[in-house]
Amino acid sequence: MMAKFAKMECGYLYLTLDDTEYRIYLEQAGTGIPVLLQHTAGTDARQWRHLLEDEELTRYFRFIAWDLPYHGKSLPPLTHRYWETGYKLKMDWFLRYVLELSKALELDRPVFMGCSMGGLLATDLALYHPEHFRAAIALEPLIKSPEPGTLTDWYWHPTTSNDTRAALQHTQCSPSSPEVYRRETIWMYSQGAPSVFPGDLHYYVEEHDLTDTAKDIDTAKIDLYLLNADYDWSATVEEGRQLASMIPGSKWVHMRDMGHFPMAENPAKFREYIVPILDEIRAKSAKRTG
Repeated sequence: MMAKFAKMECGYLYLTLDDTEYRIYLEQAGTGIPVLLQHTAGTDARQWRHLLEDEELTRYFRFIAWDLPYHGKSLPPLTHRYWETGYKLKMDWFLRYVLELSKALELDRPVFMGCSMGGLLATDLALYHPEHFRAAIALEPLIKSPEPGTLTDWYWHPTTSNDTRAALQHTQCSPSSPEVYRRETIWMYSQGAPSVFPGDLHYYVEEHDLTDTAKDIDTAKIDLYLLNADYDWSATVEEGRQLASMIPGSKWVHMRDMGHFPMAENPAKFREYIVPILDEIRAKSAKRTG
């Protein structure tokens, strides 16, 4: 039996931010419109592998996925005594990280797509840096986390194992998503360093807040797509619908019978929702350059 290989490029990008050199593991596939892909909190870029392996979509899009520093194959920076200081993701750093990554890759107004904390970042990028992107796609976005501190404290506790963290994420998957992919999704969660998930939640829970600023997102400068799923209890359909109502010109999609990790837990069904959006972005891009 012959092995099957996806046509993918991978390697490390060395990016300096605030006088610190970060070793960032990247995977990319395809040609055409660049699409930056941010994974969810506490895991890594493997969540996006189904898009990178999609031979039809990679004819028109260059998908670029990375392991955020401290995640997956992106090891901690050599100059940080992280074992003493801990890891805490800050919004200002997160925003600048994506901009510098895009600059280092010499991308021309890429699309940004993220899920969970990546979905929140999509809306924050649309708010603060719309000129850098042609579109932002936010999967499982919300206005603001309702319980500051609670989850962060629970995740960073000696009695909370990686098995427990992974099991909790299973409750956010749709029961109709294929079991093999649900199990694969939580398998990735069981592999993260213990401090990484709660460190990511600092941004998700403590810093992201569009309560007073969602209305300031200018969709004349950037196309913004918001997608929320039925079985996501952390960013509910109602929350997503309310956020969309606060952003004139945004487009909201209800992903029915899906969970918090649509691209990983049910890639075939996710494709039904994301392909029309990508097609619309491609058509608009062709019109602008035509």
